[in-house]
Amino acid sequence: MGRATDRRTVLRIDTAGQGTVERRDTLAAEEPLEIRVGPAGPAPRRPLAVTMRTPGDDLDLAIGFLLTEGVIRQAGDVVTAQLCAGAETPNTYNVVDVVLAGHVPPPDTDPARNFYTTSSCGVCGKASIDAIRTRSQFDVAGDPVGVDARVLAALPDRLRAAQRVFERTGGLHAAGLFTPSGELITLREDVGRHNAVDKLIGWATREQRLPLRGHVLLVSGRTSFELTQKAWMAGLPVIAAVSAPSTLAADLAAEAGMTLVGFLRGETMNVYTGHHRIKS
Repeated sequence: MGRATDRRTVLRIDTAGQGTVERRDTLAAEEPLEIRVGPAGPAPRRPLAVTMRTPGDDLDLAIGFLLTEGVIRQAGDVVTAQLCAGAETPNTYNVVDVVLAGHVPPPDTDPARNFYTTSSCGVCGKASIDAIRTRSQFDVAGDPVGVDARVLAALPDRLRAAQRVFERTGGLHAAGLFTPSGELITLREDVGRHNAVDKLIGWATREQRLPLRGHVLLVSGRTSFELTQKAWMAGLPVIAAVSAPSTLAADLAAEAGMTLVGFLRGETMNVYTGHHRIKS
């Protein structure tokens, strides 16, 4: 398995008169991960997706991706998930092989609809708008959880304090799962926002915690349609971010009955949907 960070020599330039100096710098790693799926048996599993990710929690990433894309619905839909060596790069372990239970329909592996996701885009390989939408099995709108605005305002600092790899590189996004009282349950980091969320949801799936009723998802950066959809698929009633949401993210949150919070900075925030859950 690859490392989450790597060291490189850089030229440090100080325009305030300190000159230049060579130094070692720590970078966040970015490597491809191929997800292969299929039923048990001698036939090899077929490639479904390739995502550019930071190595680590790769099984959670694969399981979370399959859950949020509607391929599986629960942990019992997966017989095994394991890292394996690729045919051309036997020592990188950038392939996850997932064996689906017999009752799970195999996903569409038509190359025209296969997923290729970069660090910034989680739906780049979808063939159409219809392929992007996936409806959740959970009733998020009926979740009665309430969150105090002051508790919510404190979450970004708690998330930042727990980002160990970001502390060393400054180059990773994070997704944190919190209770309504502000307790951090778990956190995942990755160069891609969508990967960090999939890693978190994959963990919750394997721990049989779905649906994530009564919890808050906090993400660094902005909130896109894809992140909102992933939260909905996991049964999360509240998603918050330190930056702005997109129009599609707000539309989907309203449709799903989710609470969407943006610009969560300092003592202020914008509540775009689900205002009834935020107690001021």
